[in-house]
Amino acid sequence: MASIGVFFGTDTGSTRKVAKLIAQALDAEKPLNINRVTAADLDKYDYLVFGTPTLGEGQLPGLEADCMSESWAEFIEANDELDLAGKTVALFGLGDQVNYANEFVDGLGELYDYVDECGATLIGETSTDGYNFNESAAVVEDKFVGLVIDKDNQSSLTEERVAHWVEQIKAEFAA
Repeated sequence: MASIGVFFGTDTGSTRKVAKLIAQALDAEKPLNINRVTAADLDKYDYLVFGTPTLGEGQLPGLEADCMSESWAEFIEANDELDLAGKTVALFGLGDQVNYANEFVDGLGELYDYVDECGATLIGETSTDGYNFNESAAVVEDKFVGLVIDKDNQSSLTEERVAHWVEQIKAEFAA
């Protein structure tokens, strides 16, 4: 049976909670904070799921002008030449579409760019329907590059969105 690793960066714990929901739904091992793993740890899995919050005005924590979690920023800095060729990766991100409508889930967009540059096959894009924002670095060809969760303004939709997305990526992992 194929193994799935779920990894997240977090600063407040919200991304960890969503990662736990995803891991449970995928029947995967306990999700791991990306600051506790090495690039070699990713090799243990056939499929990868990566998640990040978006911080501030679209910054990956820890990177000066970026918007993902500090733990992701540190991992990327330590693994700027990571080779994910042959890996299939699904992404999820958290953001606030009301207070940060001009940089909604930009951290997810940054994570997408990094993983894409590392040569991974990316899956799990989702519709932008049901969200109200102005701009997002996580939108490519009119779709989000992964699952998007807004726990601040749409927390009641989190479980439903996770369940639907997990079924989608299960099918994409099997394809």
